[in-house]
Amino acid sequence: MPYPVAHRPAVKKTIIDSARKLFNRHGFESVSIQQIMAGVGLTHGGFYSYFNSKSDLYAEVLTCFFTDPNWKSCWEGVKVDLSSGDVGPQVVRAYLSRQHFENVEDSCPMVALPTDVARSGKSAKRAFETVFRSMVSVLERSLTQNGRPRRATAQGIASLCIGGMVVARALVDPALADELRDACMSVALSLGGWSNQPKSKKKPGAGHLKSSGELRLDHSSSHRRVETL
Repeated sequence: MPYPVAHRPAVKKTIIDSARKLFNRHGFESVSIQQIMAGVGLTHGGFYSYFNSKSDLYAEVLTCFFTDPNWKSCWEGVKVDLSSGDVGPQVVRAYLSRQHFENVEDSCPMVALPTDVARSGKSAKRAFETVFRSMVSVLERSLTQNGRPRRATAQGIASLCIGGMVVARALVDPALADELRDACMSVALSLGGWSNQPKSKKKPGAGHLKSSGELRLDHSSSHRRVETL
């Protein structure tokens, strides 16, 4: 009996999800096709009916909630409404949140895989660029009119979020890592004109992504309390 029509896309997605977690945790070079397929209970040989090579799979792994509405790798308690008018500060707070910092396997690939991308071919670089452009576009949409070039400001905020998380992950001292994330968040919100902007109290609806949304962060200490609105 043939498989149903939805079977093949579903299997391909499980392979991509398995690869994302392994690549985020161990890096591209250290993960084998056999390990990726074993993570979804399939054999090495079945890989090539879905992808031409590990590099082709790698390019598909380089997605995030900015480009894939079905991206299920979420950070618990963190939500971002991409349709909201105040999506910019939501993205900044979510990206630099403790949940994202601690959830290595489900990281945005721009944090976990940039050095691998730099050594990869054009397909992986284009995939990375697509995610970055999408993040910049989302941030730019809710920037306030403050005399700065909107696109340049959005690019700076995106780079501050990504770079801040990369450096924080590389630190041994957790208190210093928290301090760095807080500093990056403060500067990014200030650049966007969102420092004094109240948190949105709009309740999530059907158009909200599970992996993103509004959150309230208590910055009174490095071990902050997080509440979902």
